[in-house]
Amino acid sequence: MDNQGLVNLSLLDLLVAYGLVLVAVVLARLKRIGQEGQMLWASLRMVFQLLAVGYLLHFIFAVKSPLPVLAILLLMGVFSLQVIGGRIKTKVPRFYRVVGVSLLIGCGSVTFLFCTLVVHYSPWYDPRYLIPLAGMIIGNSMNGASLAAERLGSEMRERREEIETALCLGASARQASRPALRNAFKAAIMPTVNTMAAMGIVSLPGMMTGQILSGTEPMVAVRYQVAIMCAITGAVAITAYLIVLQGYRRYFTKAHQLDFDQVRS
Repeated sequence: MDNQGLVNLSLLDLLVAYGLVLVAVVLARLKRIGQEGQMLWASLRMVFQLLAVGYLLHFIFAVKSPLPVLAILLLMGVFSLQVIGGRIKTKVPRFYRVVGVSLLIGCGSVTFLFCTLVVHYSPWYDPRYLIPLAGMIIGNSMNGASLAAERLGSEMRERREEIETALCLGASARQASRPALRNAFKAAIMPTVNTMAAMGIVSLPGMMTGQILSGTEPMVAVRYQVAIMCAITGAVAITAYLIVLQGYRRYFTKAHQLDFDQVRS
C-alpha cells in the first residue's frame, strides 16, 4: 500500500484474478457453447493491449506536446472503427465513411466541450485528462454506433416492401424510412439509458470505483462520474443520430427511389 492508501497489485494478484477468466472458459466448455477459444483470445488480447497502452501512456505523459496526444486519439478512433466493422456482418453502404464521420463529430465535439467547459484543465492537450476521458467517450460510443448501424441495416432490409409502398404513395425517402430510423436510434441509446437508470443502486461504475480505490473522496468521485456519464450519453446520442441520418440516404437514389441492390437480403 502506498502513501495515498492505494493497494498495489502484484503479478501474483493478477494471475489469481485471471484465474476467474479461466473458470469462465471451463464453464463455457462444459456447456459446449463453442466460444471458449474466443473468450480466451479476448482475455489475452485485453491483457496485452492494456500493457501496451500502459507503457505508451507512461511515455506520452512525459512528453509535453500535443502531437503525440492527438496521434493517440487518432489511433483510438481508427481502432474503434475497425472493431465496429468486425462486429457487423451486414454493413450499411459506405459503412466506414458513415460511421467514421459520425464518431469523429459525435465523440470529438463532446470530448472538446467536456474538457474545456466542464473539467477546465490546462493545457487542453494534457494527456492525463484528455486521453482517459476521450477513451471513455469513444469506448461507449462504439457500442451505440454498432447497434445503430446494425439495426439500421436490418430494418431497411426487413421493411423494404413497406418502404417501397410508402414511396409509391408519394412519401419522401426520409418519411418512408422513419420507422426504421426510429428503431435504429432507440436500439443504439437504450443500453446507455439502462446503464444510467441502474447506476448507483444496482452497480458502481468503473470510473467512480477506481477513483475511490485510489483515495479520492467519494463525493468528488460521484461528481466526476455524473459528469462523464452525461458526456457519454450525449456522445452516444449524437453519434447514433448521425449514423442513421447518413446511413438511410445510402439506400436511396437521388430521385428518392429505393436501391434494391442495397436492401437485398
